[in-house]
Amino acid sequence: MSRIYRATDFFRPADEEPIRSVITESKEAVVVGWYIKPGQEIHSHIHPHGQDTWTILSGKGEYCLDAEGTKKAIAAGDVVIAPTGCVHGVFNNGDEPLIFISVVSPSDAGYKLVSPE
Repeated sequence: MSRIYRATDFFRPADEEPIRSVITESKEAVVVGWYIKPGQEIHSHIHPHGQDTWTILSGKGEYCLDAEGTKKAIAAGDVVIAPTGCVHGVFNNGDEPLIFISVVSPSDAGYKLVSPE
């Protein structure tokens, strides 16, 4: 099993919805590369049984903080944490790709889409 990965090998631009590209997965965590084109979004969701931590490598976006749709700007260099059960999602409102690494821990944290209220 490799312990070193080149993140750029996993970023997959797509014209439709952004693609979740798994870099590595164990029972402790799943590490995912995200490439979000301008105008694309990851819809608001929660992980009912775990935390999602994003490290923003490039670009910017509007990060969703709650079910009411409260937003906060995020950009390259930020580390963004959604503790267990916290609503999160992002819209790329910039003019360049929003690229980040997500670590969900544990890997069976679950996923549930959240509708805006």
